Amino acid sequence: MVRAVAINGSPQMEKGNTALVLASFIQGMMDAGAEVELLYASRLTVKPCSCGVMYCWDDGPGECCIQDDMQLLYPKLKAADVLILATPVYVPLPGDMQNVVNRLMPLIEPKLERRQGRTRARFREDVGIQKIVLVATSGWREVENCDTVVRIVKELAEDASTEFAGAVLRPHADAMRADGKVTRDGQAVLDAVRRAGNELVKEGRMNQETLRGRAMK
Repeated sequence: MVRAVAINGSPQMEKGNTALVLASFIQGMMDAGAEVELLYASRLTVKPCSCGVMYCWDDGPGECCIQDDMQLLYPKLKAADVLILATPVYVPLPGDMQNVVNRLMPLIEPKLERRQGRTRARFREDVGIQKIVLVATSGWREVENCDTVVRIVKELAEDASTEFAGAVLRPHADAMRADGKVTRDGQAVLDAVRRAGNELVKEGRMNQETLRGRAMK
């Protein structure tokens, strides 16, 4: 069974557009037999990384010196096959989500290697994450406004030597709803997102034709 942890970084949590899209993606994964645990960054007490001496790499390898809710999250991440990072596009990420991403460093082995002209590391042996997926929504009309967030998550995956399994992107997210209800076009987007989640589990990848459904008006 595929096990996934999804972290929703939207300050609006269940009420936001990110939650709407993420719910469909998770449902698609569960339809295919995956086990998915959903967490909200804004419900976690996660302090900014303050150990500039890289305690988690040098003094306490694999351990974070900050005692907060990341200590509850680390075991869940180690047991997961897939990490889903879901976020609205801020500049670049909401603060709570940025803290979570920064605090992933204890999961990474401090053995640097040169690959394709870049210095990279890899997840520690006790970390099971094989794929990282991005789910992002934006109020801007153009999908290109998601580029910075995509680059951040793709770099994270490459730095950890795991697969960036793709991005489910929804620009102009407010257009999915009118008068508090999902529109016909919005439902078409959510149906495509659900298929993408299903494909990720069943086929190990998301079909690009399915992902193009994200940009429906």
